[in-house]
Amino acid sequence: MKSLKELKKVLVVDDHASMRDSFEKEFCPEHGYVVVGSIAAAALAEEECRNKRPDIVIIDVCTAGDISGLQAAEDIIGKHPGIKVIVTSGFSEISYIPRAKEIGAHSFVNKDSSLECFREAARRVLDGEYVFPEAKTIPVPRGNAPFTDREMEVLRMLCKGMKSPEIAEKLYVSDSTVRKHIENMRTKTGFDTAVELMMYVVSNGWINPNV
Repeated sequence: MKSLKELKKVLVVDDHASMRDSFEKEFCPEHGYVVVGSIAAAALAEEECRNKRPDIVIIDVCTAGDISGLQAAEDIIGKHPGIKVIVTSGFSEISYIPRAKEIGAHSFVNKDSSLECFREAARRVLDGEYVFPEAKTIPVPRGNAPFTDREMEVLRMLCKGMKSPEIAEKLYVSDSTVRKHIENMRTKTGFDTAVELMMYVVSNGWINPNV
């Protein structure tokens, strides 16, 4: 077994106590790790990083409080570039993986993966790798629809209840451009209206409007 100084320090951020307990058991000294913090709210993660100086943070997208794991992960990466961040989620939200990549996370592991998969991802990111599963597409009546990154941005904002003029202002484009993206998505999927498309992706868990 490694000495205490040799152990890699892990911070776990997850609002399910059972998951935190599981990570604490898996990332143990026998495997070369020690969990230095285990918290439920992403809003407290950056402060924990300042105080505990972990080598790795495992953070769920949806945690207790108003701050998402993705927001907290971006803050940690910006302020503590030496810390490796593994993002996880139990939802099939299709934008989580590309969003995790965009903010500079080092890995994304689906929550239904084995604990050994998390430990393997930790080992690889500590070795300098980026570890991500294959990107998903949304299964729709016309088959798999490969939306562009911008179309996905528009769709996420629509699902949050934003109107096309608001989306246009947010993305610094014209309202007609936003409407064209919506039309393209309807053409790809075969839905007659944007509302039908939104209901489909939200009800099937492909878009989480709360994050």
